[in-house]
Amino acid sequence: MLHLVRYMTNIGLVSCVGAKRTGRVPAADLYTSPWFRKAKQYVTTRCERWYILSAKYGLLCPDELVEPYERTLNNMPQVERRAWASTVSDRLRALLGHDDRLTILAGVRYREFLLPLLSEGGHKIVVPMEGLTIGRQLNWLDQQLRR
Repeated sequence: MLHLVRYMTNIGLVSCVGAKRTGRVPAADLYTSPWFRKAKQYVTTRCERWYILSAKYGLLCPDELVEPYERTLNNMPQVERRAWASTVSDRLRALLGHDDRLTILAGVRYREFLLPLLSEGGHKIVVPMEGLTIGRQLNWLDQQLRR
């Protein structure tokens, strides 16, 4: 009997940012800040797949066509952030294998309710820039991208 072995997949999650292009474009091209560009480069070189955590759209595939928007979890009420996290975790669970590892490049508001939901699924979660200011995150990404 042939047994298929499924190996762990490293999946990157990158939060959306405020700076955006105009018009309908693939999600990977919508966000224009230096932080997002570097975070995108980091996950595309270190992860087999990656997704965007969008305050408006939830979980976005990089090639998904979307319109620009003005919404952030940073000023969203807690009840809405909880609902957002539940929707995103449900969508992620449908895409993840049990042993998949998540590398999350996102601020506290994007992680606060999402991480506990994902931890319940037994996934290994890494938040490499946790606790760093934006300036230090940019420096960390620069250092990682030079390796």
